[in-house]
Amino acid sequence: MGKADAEESAAGSAAHTLATVLVIHGPNLNLLGQREPGIYGHTRLGDIDRSLKQLGRELGLKVETFQSNSEGAIVDRIQRARGRVRALVINPAAYTHTSVAIRDAITACELPTVEVHLSNVYAREPFRHHSTIAGIVVGRIMGFGAEGYLLALRAAKRMIEAERAAAGA
Repeated sequence: MGKADAEESAAGSAAHTLATVLVIHGPNLNLLGQREPGIYGHTRLGDIDRSLKQLGRELGLKVETFQSNSEGAIVDRIQRARGRVRALVINPAAYTHTSVAIRDAITACELPTVEVHLSNVYAREPFRHHSTIAGIVVGRIMGFGAEGYLLALRAAKRMIEAERAAAGA
């Protein structure tokens, strides 16, 4: 095996050892940049996903993104992550306030989770103040717009490192 082959093999092995973080975007987030920009900003979901993947590369993480307007599809995606993904970043959007199914999927998969919201939900209508997942997530980030996703990814990286350190101790 030549030097180039050895380097390629090493790079391939490194790619396989990268921890994966799943980022889930809930309903209506596919309309970011178009829907209520005064609340949600002008950044499009594709831009957020590209920024997350770039930051993931810088942090040594593999980032997978998923958006759905369907509660069942979100539950299915969380369940498929079980045993394969190291952390979850989720903006359940409107399902934040109603979905016991998403809460139960996160609990069942035992994924350290960061909840993200583009807006500060406490500065909005009272019905938005309740989160069905707040009690089971490691932390919540809100009110920082698209930057909140990047903050959540950095937090996920720290959670993964802490888990690795605890496993090695």
